[in-house]
Amino acid sequence: MMMKRLVPVLLAATSAPLAFAAETSGSAHESGATFMNIVAPFLDPVTHVATAALIVFLIIAAALGAFKAVGKALDDRAGDIQKQLDESRALREEAAAMLAEAERKQKEADQTAEAMIQQAKADAKLMVEQARKDLAEKVARREAQAEARIARAEAEAAQDVRRAAADAATRASKEIISSSSKRGDLFTEALEEIDKALN
Repeated sequence: MMMKRLVPVLLAATSAPLAFAAETSGSAHESGATFMNIVAPFLDPVTHVATAALIVFLIIAAALGAFKAVGKALDDRAGDIQKQLDESRALREEAAAMLAEAERKQKEADQTAEAMIQQAKADAKLMVEQARKDLAEKVARREAQAEARIARAEAEAAQDVRRAAADAATRASKEIISSSSKRGDLFTEALEEIDKALN
C-alpha cells in the first residue's frame, strides 16, 4: 500500500530533470543543441544529490507513517464526503416524499371540499323541496280549516234560520189558533210544519 503511494512521488521526482531539459531544449534547439543538452541535467551532481535527498526524505516519511496518516486523512475525508452525499441523498428523498405527501393531502383536501360542496348543494335542494312540501301541506291544512269553518258557519246559519222560522211559525200559529174557531186542527197542522222544518 505504501509502495503504491510512493511510486508516483518517485516518478514525479525523476521526471523533474526531464522537464528542466525540455525547457532548456526549446532555447537550445534554436541554437543547434545536441543530445547532450537533453542528458546534461541527469549528469549534473546537484541533480543526483537533490534526487537522493528527496528519496531519503520520502523513505523517512514512509517509515514514520506520514503516507499512512495522509492516506488515512484522505480516506477519512472521502468517508466524510460520502457521508454528506448520503445525507444529502436521504434529505432529497425525504423532501420528495414530503412533497408527494403534501400533494396527496392537497388532492384529498380538494376532493373533500368538492364532496362537501356537492353535499351542501344536495342538502339545500332537499331543504327547498321539504319547505315546498311543508308549505303545500300547511296551505292545504289552512284551506281544510277554512272550508270546515265555512261549513260550520253555514250549518249554524241554517240552524239559526230554522230556529227563526220555527219561532215565527210558533208565533203565527199561536195567533192563528187564538183567533180561529178550529184550534185543534190548526195546532196539529202547525206541529207537522214545524216538524218538517226542523228535519
